[in-house]
Order: sequence, then structure tokens, then C-alpha cells
Amino acid sequence: MKSIVIGVIGADVHAVGNKIIEYTLSNAGFNVVNVGVLSSQEDFINAAIETDAKMILVSSLYGHGEIDCRGMREKCIESGLDDIILYVGGNIVVGKQDFSNVEKRFKEMGFNRIFPPGTQIESVLDLIKEDLGV
Repeated sequence: MKSIVIGVIGADVHAVGNKIIEYTLSNAGFNVVNVGVLSSQEDFINAAIETDAKMILVSSLYGHGEIDCRGMREKCIESGLDDIILYVGGNIVVGKQDFSNVEKRFKEMGFNRIFPPGTQIESVLDLIKEDLGV
């Protein structure tokens, strides 16, 4: 069973979506490690190391995800998680921005997949399975 670390990054307390993601991934057969809300990059990375997770799924709804996620890939590499798959989704930037530009910036930060506001976790399950080789 593959482990996935999930949580809400930064000063964000939006817990409902986080619980939905946890429930959906658990029901799909994944070992879900939920670091909860108000989580730092280190919280995600430490949980991934402790559980040998293959993926970190970062949620953000309060608009500051871009700031909160900056440098995360580098921290993962420094921690020995060179091959960890990084997903991010939600309202990850302030205001209405062209999503293709947002996606480009997050890819440049080292995220593998970036999802726009309103993406349902159910619609991403096949991608998760593909990326994890399940």
C-alpha cells in the first residue's frame, strides 16, 4: 500500500476539503498520512520520511500557496526525497490569474502536478494511481 502525505500548508485552516481528500484516498486503498491544517513544509517532509511516502499532496485555499510552497522541492531534495511526487491544488494564488501561468510557476518550483480551484479529488485518482505506478 502506497503512502501519500496530505495537508493544508501555511496559515490556512480550511479543514473540510482536507478531510474529503483523506477519505477519498483512504477508500481508494492508499495509506494516507494527514498532517492537518496550519502545516509547514517541514511537517509534510518529515511525515513523508517517517512513512516512506511516495507523494506529497499540498492543499491551500487562502491564496498564499505560492509563497508557502516556494523552495519545497529543494527542501525535499536536501532531506533525501529526490523522487517524491509533489501535487498542489486549491486557491493557490491571490486573485484571479490565468491558470496556465500559475501552473508554469509551480512547475518551475518543482511541483509535478498543479490543480486549479474546484478540482475534485475523485477526478485526480487516476492520475495519482498512474504517477504512483498502482
